[in-house]
Amino acid sequence: MSARARETGEIFGPRMTLFADVLALGVVTALACLPLITAPAALSTACAVVRGTGDDRPATAGRYVALLRERFRPGDLAAGAVALAGVLLLAADLALAGAGLPGARVFAVTAAAVGACAVIVGLRACARPASLTDWRAAVREAAGDSARDMGGSALVLLALAASALCAWMMLPLAFLVPGPLALALTAIDVRTVRVPRGGAGRGGGAPDMTKPRT
Repeated sequence: MSARARETGEIFGPRMTLFADVLALGVVTALACLPLITAPAALSTACAVVRGTGDDRPATAGRYVALLRERFRPGDLAAGAVALAGVLLLAADLALAGAGLPGARVFAVTAAAVGACAVIVGLRACARPASLTDWRAAVREAAGDSARDMGGSALVLLALAASALCAWMMLPLAFLVPGPLALALTAIDVRTVRVPRGGAGRGGGAPDMTKPRT
């Protein structure tokens, strides 16, 4: 992400401006996630807006809303339904494990591990540019990234844990954390793209959907 030098007499530099924009982005993203089924598309759009700052496009709430209007297609809603069903299934499995069934401890650990892997892949898929147009391609890329880049996967879990901790400590922060979470996920994805793989980096493949249509 490019950042110009702070000019003489300027109180806040570009990094502080980006920080403020990311917090505003978190608010509109949280509101867009309220129907739950829209959460993947909302977070994917936030990541796309953050990624656009690398091309000097503003990471503003207005830009986010303009991009979000192009989302919520059947594929976006299907991705949200799958994510919501997965969360409910995991919650049900953990509840059954807590009921004292035989082998509950092993079952709970296995379910938690599978759930963590699914969360990592899902969050990394939201950060992929392909998620703007093709969720299946984004999930495939994210699954490959998760397997190859274990460090990045650990960072995803840390970013999610930090977001959850902030929201737990002070509930109003829950409406801000989607912005920093999107920033972290995008940074992890950019980091992964820049890792050499056989002498060639991974290119785009998905059209640039970060520019709102006029």
